[in-house]
Amino acid sequence: MTSTTPHEHILAQPRILDLFAGPGGLDVAGHSLDIPSLGIEWDRSACLTRYAAGLDTLHADVSEVRRNAFESLPPEINVLAGGPPCQTYSVAGHGAGRQALDRVKGYIERLMTGDSDQEIDEDLKTLPDPRTALVLEPLRYAIQATRSPNREHRPYDVIILEQVREVEELWKHYAKVLEETGLPDGTKYKVVVDVLATETYGVPQTRSRAVLIARREGLGKPSLPSPTHRSYEAKEWNRGNKKNGRAQAEQAALYEGTGPETDQRQAAGDEELRHWRSMGDALADKVGSHPGRRTPFLVRSNYGSSSHPGRRGVRSDQQPAFTVTGKISRFVVFQHLDESTVYEGARFSMNEAGMLQTFPPDYPWSGTAQAQQVGNAVPPLFGAHLLSAALGLPKPDPKTLRVPWQPATDEQRAKLRSNGCGASDACTDKCPQAKDQVAPPSSVRPRKTRTTKESVK
Repeated sequence: MTSTTPHEHILAQPRILDLFAGPGGLDVAGHSLDIPSLGIEWDRSACLTRYAAGLDTLHADVSEVRRNAFESLPPEINVLAGGPPCQTYSVAGHGAGRQALDRVKGYIERLMTGDSDQEIDEDLKTLPDPRTALVLEPLRYAIQATRSPNREHRPYDVIILEQVREVEELWKHYAKVLEETGLPDGTKYKVVVDVLATETYGVPQTRSRAVLIARREGLGKPSLPSPTHRSYEAKEWNRGNKKNGRAQAEQAALYEGTGPETDQRQAAGDEELRHWRSMGDALADKVGSHPGRRTPFLVRSNYGSSSHPGRRGVRSDQQPAFTVTGKISRFVVFQHLDESTVYEGARFSMNEAGMLQTFPPDYPWSGTAQAQQVGNAVPPLFGAHLLSAALGLPKPDPKTLRVPWQPATDEQRAKLRSNGCGASDACTDKCPQAKDQVAPPSSVRPRKTRTTKESVK
């Protein structure tokens, strides 16, 4: 269900708590809508990017804040948002989260019936990969809000969650218990869940996300954001190109030996929607320090496509990007010398990768693993659509995200880091330790080699 009713602002002064905030995708979305936010993020480099961007940040572990510092959070926060880490649920990972779905549902039931945090924490230690349990944190925060004296036990008014499409089943279970069982204090929500395609909201990239939007009872039934652009359909694209003499599938075969990915999605009412945005459209013009990419190009993904991690696809500048992941810096870019000759050109800069995610040009990516930061982020334009639908606001104006970002001053950055880390120029003992920021490898579904019996079979 998508929004069709007139806009009615359901909160006079929304303020967001962004769990697993990353480098700031949802916070930038909030900024474009003039909605303040506070992000909790444990990765040091992502926090450095956030400080450089001028975003309010706690450099902390989400679980640790809930256990020991929840009362220090601003009591006026009324919107809970988050995108828990997806590695154990994504098809590109080892699958520990997908294989533990029924167990995680059981923990959801236990949380809603009021089981003690201590008992649940002890049981969660038996999961093969501890990251699987992080998908429970938004629900645990929602419950903790009703137990907080600092908040006068007020529940969050709105909850917005997004994850890889494989988590849709868990979001549906969230919806069931939020609507039917309610939080332990009796608070219930109206909830909508679905898998949305980001290119249908103007993001120049195909990326499917499982989304949950919940409103506290009495605030009206939520709706999903209405699409603004057509869905990308690769078969139709290939047919059109062959008809027009630009055989994209044949070009792709020159570089990979296989054609580009196939996507069966069909958008309803395409004639009323704008055409999806291409990479060329997003990167062509000079803006800020971005010099512009006007030369036609092809991109070969270093990541899988169509939910197949091993499949490498090729797209042209006339198509949307593949899902932008932490491997975006490995995408090979081929540029045209003439109609028949191509050469390997400059790969995407972090500024360009961010723009494909709809971050503003010149967003101040900082620290290490910047490609991973870009890939982990919520596309800000998509996040703005989610926030607008959840809060009853008009559709966001994408032009606000195409203006070069103004980074924080040194003084502002020092103040933000002092608040987030405890010192103006360094991390402190209260920050997550570097040794804890590398997740242990999952013991589930080890990668196969040709020497295993199963491979031989």
